[in-house]
Amino acid sequence: MQENLFERLGREASGGEGIRNEQIEAIAEEFLLGNAYIFGTTSFYDFTRTSNAGKQIYICNGSACLVAGTQNELEKKLKSRFASDQIGNICCLGRCYENHAFQFKNKNYSGSASDGFEEIIQDHIHIKDQYPVHQMEPVVLTRASYHVTEFEETLKKALAASPTQLLEEVKRSGLRGRGGAGFPMWIKLDGCLKEESPQKFLVCNADEGDPGSFTDKYILEHQAFLLLAGMLIASYIIGANQAVVYIRAEYPESVEAVLSALKILGDHHLVGDRIAGTEVSIHFTVIKAQGAYICGEETALLSSIEGQRPEVRVRPPFPVQEGLFRKPTVVNNVETLACLPYIIDQGGAAFGAIGTEKSTGTKLISLDSGFSQPGVAEVPMGTPLSIVVNQLAGGFSRPTKALHIGGPLGGLLPVSKINDLNLDFESFSSQGLMLGHASIISIPEEMPMIHYLEHLFDFTAHESCGKCFPCRIGSTRGKELIQKSIQDTSSKIDKVLMLDLLDTMKRGSLCALGGGIPLPVQNAMQYFETELAPYFKS
Repeated sequence: MQENLFERLGREASGGEGIRNEQIEAIAEEFLLGNAYIFGTTSFYDFTRTSNAGKQIYICNGSACLVAGTQNELEKKLKSRFASDQIGNICCLGRCYENHAFQFKNKNYSGSASDGFEEIIQDHIHIKDQYPVHQMEPVVLTRASYHVTEFEETLKKALAASPTQLLEEVKRSGLRGRGGAGFPMWIKLDGCLKEESPQKFLVCNADEGDPGSFTDKYILEHQAFLLLAGMLIASYIIGANQAVVYIRAEYPESVEAVLSALKILGDHHLVGDRIAGTEVSIHFTVIKAQGAYICGEETALLSSIEGQRPEVRVRPPFPVQEGLFRKPTVVNNVETLACLPYIIDQGGAAFGAIGTEKSTGTKLISLDSGFSQPGVAEVPMGTPLSIVVNQLAGGFSRPTKALHIGGPLGGLLPVSKINDLNLDFESFSSQGLMLGHASIISIPEEMPMIHYLEHLFDFTAHESCGKCFPCRIGSTRGKELIQKSIQDTSSKIDKVLMLDLLDTMKRGSLCALGGGIPLPVQNAMQYFETELAPYFKS
């Protein structure tokens, strides 16, 4: 796939000064589009909008860094070196395991890095992230070695079978999408395989934007060959000759890691034309996103690749029918695709034997700095949450009152409910919750729950694509209600009004952003009613 409009816009904005009007006019003329079309796109993304021009450094304002309380101190340090208008905000850098996170010169830093900031500026030192990886057998995604040799063996085994044979193995495995709803992967693959089209696409959604989640980041940077093997297998099954990896701009190291892995595979003739000496040709394109949480929604991601504002599309048609450039397309997230090599190597039945009957395989979990042993954990589906928290994570590193699981749209639970949940889709669904990426943010006792709810509404209002009123307006009104109650103790929230607002967002929003944010707010109102009482009308 040749450089498209979105890539061109990102390249023009890479200098950090945004895109000037004369650049917009030139690009519009080149692509035969109106100026308003180009401006509408560039004004949406964090890294292309002119309001962020001149920013030299970005501070993470994600949920994990917020509850850790590290960012105010970090900002004070940076202000001794940068002017206020040179400092921007970014969400989230995936450094949730140690916080103090910031991005400088397209590199991410965290922990004690800010103590040696002058050295970072002068010598361009980059400190690679380091965190423990906890495991429970059997291991699928955190295996010690999966490089070119293993990649080639898996690929040759896959290409020796027919697409329908491989599809049957995926179906037998019971693999469900790891990015949110847990939709069976084989149904997507089967739907796209049945579409008749000379051009099909396989798109990897590596826009892991959930604050507190860094499991996809782990795969992209430490298991890139595993992901790329999974993408090749999926592409072969559906008959796609173009595979796209869409990686969020907040993960610059992930972009570098995947490009490096693709270079190695290209040198070994394992991607591109006639891979591994067969008649199969599958070409890869790596696209660096430009900063928009909503691109984690698959149809918004497709619009983004096409150079449009990343607005959610109404379905049907579904992407497997009309996806990228209106061609049949399968979109899956990083962790889902990375499971395919195990299924091909060991067989679908072996994968299906792990976990529970309806939630098979393993699951990666992100553990933030509120745990004694933060990092990434891989456990079989169905593992009790209490084992993850108390054994793998070593318990809490600070007094903790609640867990927010599955990103900003996931459930918010008091620690007393840890024993009620297992890490699988059914357990969470039975409690009215969503497993999602299975990121776990630990909310400390000292964190006022009302401020955390303000943060959730503020996040949604900032990240909404704006297409549907319930999300765009509802998130802003929710933020205003909470902010007013915080600033003026005599201005209390009407509980009926708040519940009505949440119900409208849940029922009327086009996607899970506006439809999902009511869940943690309602959870907080239920489980932390006493703490929140001063802010609500009695």
